[in-house]
Amino acid sequence: MRKSDLINQISDKTGIPKVDVLVTLETMFKEVKESLSNGQNIYIRGFGSFITKKRAAKIGRNIKKNIAVEIPEHFIPAFKPAKEFVSEVKSKRKSE
Repeated sequence: MRKSDLINQISDKTGIPKVDVLVTLETMFKEVKESLSNGQNIYIRGFGSFITKKRAAKIGRNIKKNIAVEIPEHFIPAFKPAKEFVSEVKSKRKSE
């Protein structure tokens, strides 16, 4: 499913115009990005958590030049689904 399909489904189910749904989704995505960039995690009960994970510094290799490259510690975004979310997906996928 693409973003446009999601917008169409939300609009059909709620009766909200597609433009308003698009603006709402874009605003949500923007706020998630900004919050994670500022080091703030987002917790949505029953759905999951948008968090940042710390990656330790390590030594990588540049294969073309055959030299070691130091990769500094950094943070990456991650999503951790809620238990209810995981169990619902598992139960629906079993019935297929």
